Amino acid sequence: MTSGLVIVDKPAGWTSHDVVARMRGLAGTRKVGHAGTLDPMATGVLVIGVEKATRLLGHLALTEKVYEATIRLGQSTNTDDAEGEITATTSAGDVADDAIRDGIKALTGPIQQVPPQVSAIKVDGKRAYKLARAGEDVELKARPVTVHAFETGEIRRSGDLVDVDAVITCSSGTYIRALARDLGAALGVGGHLTALRRTRVGPYDLTMAHGLDALAEAADKAKEAGAPRGEQLAAEILPIGDAVAAAFPRVDLTDDQARTVSHGGRVPAADEAAGPVALFAPDGTFLALAEKHGQTYKLLAVFV
Repeated sequence: MTSGLVIVDKPAGWTSHDVVARMRGLAGTRKVGHAGTLDPMATGVLVIGVEKATRLLGHLALTEKVYEATIRLGQSTNTDDAEGEITATTSAGDVADDAIRDGIKALTGPIQQVPPQVSAIKVDGKRAYKLARAGEDVELKARPVTVHAFETGEIRRSGDLVDVDAVITCSSGTYIRALARDLGAALGVGGHLTALRRTRVGPYDLTMAHGLDALAEAADKAKEAGAPRGEQLAAEILPIGDAVAAAFPRVDLTDDQARTVSHGGRVPAADEAAGPVALFAPDGTFLALAEKHGQTYKLLAVFV
């Protein structure tokens, strides 16, 4: 069974869980997971881990992401996106382009963001979206996130509504729906998200992504060619060593150090080490993810 990542271009209307379920069937294994949920309305990059690579996913989720979004000013919804019910309407026809850009500038950089009420955040052990759909008023605390870049694209006007295209680069945990909501609130007209496409997660972007139909076709062809179950997506899986080398700084060990790491031991850390690093044996085998603690590497996950 090949371990690695599959970069999927998630279609609209699918939950991230739907994609995982489909990939389990195509990859021929139950050991499939994803890094970073996409709402059903959203499309784009969803990082899928297969077999041993599922252990990478928690670390891959803690990285920056890039989105293409369309924000509609003049309407608020109960979900902060187009899938919800409109809760308020206020004409945005008189909101100037410069005011929109100023509002976007205020939402750029380190900010405190209150997640949408309809979200997967847990409140007293229950998902916020379940409480909200049960009619409960959910109070979520603001959390620190970073919007590295919030670039304005085309601004289109249609009567009382204004649609703003934007490209947003942000930290993990940032809700683009909440940015749309907060921009509309700051301008006094309300706002929500009408379109969202994730174009990059860390080093993985749309140029590496496969559609689900294309993956199914590839699996069928491999099956017809005699590939055993569990290997029918091998050509589409980014091998685990290549996946981690793209996402983390690479550290090449000596033979002695590689043996130590393979048995769960610590080895000396490089002075410049910061954050997770990928440890490789002299023959190029990926051994472990590690983090500098003191003068040695503490192993986060061993893969041999």
